[in-house]
Amino acid sequence: MKQVILSHAIAALGVGAFHLLHLPLPWLLGPITACLIAALAGVPMRGVPVVNNLMRTILGVAVGATFTWALVVTMAGMWTTLILVPLMVFLIGLIGVPYFQRLWGFDFATSYYGAMPGGLQDMLLFGEEAGGDVRALSLIHATRVLVIVVALPFILKGYWGVDLNNPPGVPATTLPLSQLSLMVVCGIVGWQVAKRVGLFGASILGPMILAGVLALLGVLQHRPPAEAIWMAQFFIGMTVGTKYAGVTGHEVRRDVTAALGFCLILLVLTSLFVEAIHLLQLAPPMETLLAFAPGGQAEMTVLALIAGADMAFVIAHHVLRIVVVILGAPLAARMFSPKPPG
Repeated sequence: MKQVILSHAIAALGVGAFHLLHLPLPWLLGPITACLIAALAGVPMRGVPVVNNLMRTILGVAVGATFTWALVVTMAGMWTTLILVPLMVFLIGLIGVPYFQRLWGFDFATSYYGAMPGGLQDMLLFGEEAGGDVRALSLIHATRVLVIVVALPFILKGYWGVDLNNPPGVPATTLPLSQLSLMVVCGIVGWQVAKRVGLFGASILGPMILAGVLALLGVLQHRPPAEAIWMAQFFIGMTVGTKYAGVTGHEVRRDVTAALGFCLILLVLTSLFVEAIHLLQLAPPMETLLAFAPGGQAEMTVLALIAGADMAFVIAHHVLRIVVVILGAPLAARMFSPKPPG
């Protein structure tokens, strides 16, 4: 319990510091930075998984509440960029596996599942079953999410001039109690139903689907209030930062450094896809960057919400990426993994 309380206190200090320094996304990047610094200093921290998942349901409801019939109709035109998602996943694996295996000396299972841009829990599970180094995988994927989530706000602000300090919603006091209650129902019921049927990313996709249906029916008419979105950012940021708790000097020198190099590769590859899609005039560049950047689903949802991007476009591409990785990665790993002698 002390570690949990300490984690929340450190994350809150990060929020305060970012506000004082007028840095972007204080509720997201503040907790990430503060918890990362504390973890590297050896401070023991941990979060509460149930609460973290509960906070993700807020994002699912926020996305679903933006759905309109006009938006649903436009989704059919996304196929020209959606078909590029499997190609990008293939190229990430083609470059990433030899990068980790030959340059850093990781075994095949760790190299393969470290390179795959899927969800952290899924890649840890698959990697462990394949005999990979779970701790190394955890640090590699945590670093991938951290670097991309920290880099993108500065790119969005510096290149497109996006104002990331605008409130992500209206104050809770301005929303009807019936709408707030409906949001809570969408979040909890959607999450639990999706969890029972085994839907990946249940804490986000379940609430998103239920809220989307109710929004299309005209029942849900508002997005979650600003306070709820800020709270979700706080817990998501704290979760990313506390992933480094207990990290050793050896792990920093090898696992984290290898992951940082891989993040550079990912950012370059993402930039090439964004530029190609922009030149072919298939989609707006800002939405394309948010859709193809291989960060965490929750983190990319937060950035898209705050940047005012096309939520359907961004979410559709990230869902497809996760589907491709979850369904394809284990099959491809069996095909290309080295066969034992004899």
